[in-house]
Amino acid sequence: RRAVKGFPRSERGSLKAQMVNAAESIAFNIVEGCGSTSSKEFARFLDISIKSTSELEYQLQLVTDSHLLARGVTHPLGAEAVEIRRMLCGLRRKVLTAPPSAAITDNHWSTNTSKLPTQD
Repeated sequence: RRAVKGFPRSERGSLKAQMVNAAESIAFNIVEGCGSTSSKEFARFLDISIKSTSELEYQLQLVTDSHLLARGVTHPLGAEAVEIRRMLCGLRRKVLTAPPSAAITDNHWSTNTSKLPTQD
């Protein structure tokens, strides 16, 4: 959001919104995928996140080529998108090759309160 804040008024609607949506979609799909009931379904959400990193990377190149943002701003953001994509690809690979017993369950993210210290 900070990077596109200074876009000219003519570009503030479409491209700015698309870039923010693509960036947010990366995290949103990971979070949504964490609620999946199977590894295959989780991998599908990770795949959508991976695609969003590619979309954002292109959009950063587009705004650089259009002189809407300086390369000094877009280059580090693009590098970050590439690194996130690499991590997501690795995670997706691990999710798909995990044994069935490691599948995501309803309690996967919950805290086991029986192991928490009690207050006396």
